Amino acid sequence: MKKLMALMAFTLAMAGGQAMAHESPAKHGGIVKSAGDMSFELVNKDGQTTIYVDDHGKEVAMAGGSGTLTVLKGTEKSEAPLTAGSGNTLVAKTGDKVTAGTKVVAAIVFPDKSTMSVRFSIK
Repeated sequence: MKKLMALMAFTLAMAGGQAMAHESPAKHGGIVKSAGDMSFELVNKDGQTTIYVDDHGKEVAMAGGSGTLTVLKGTEKSEAPLTAGSGNTLVAKTGDKVTAGTKVVAAIVFPDKSTMSVRFSIK
C-alpha cells in the first residue's frame, strides 16, 4: 500500500510540473521564456534583437511599450533601449553583442506602464 501511495504521489507531482510549464514553442526561430502568464520570444537577426510578446498564445499589442535590453558576457555589460515595433514586438539595435554564451535581460514596460523582467541565455 505504501508503494502504491508513493507511486501515486510521484505521478501527481510529475503531472503537476508538466501543467505548470507553459512555454510555447518558438514561432519566429528564437528563444522562448515565460514570466507570469506571458511568453516572450527573443530573436536576434542582422544586428537587431526583437522580442515577441504573447499572453496564452494571443499577441499582446506593444504600441506605447518600451524597456531596456541588457546584454551580459562575462564581465562585459551593454544596454540598448527597447522600442515598440509593429504588433506584439519590442526591438533593440544590439549589433553583434548577442552571441553564444551571453545572457540577455529584458526589462519591459508595457503600454499600461506595468513592468516585467525576462532573462534569456543564448546557447
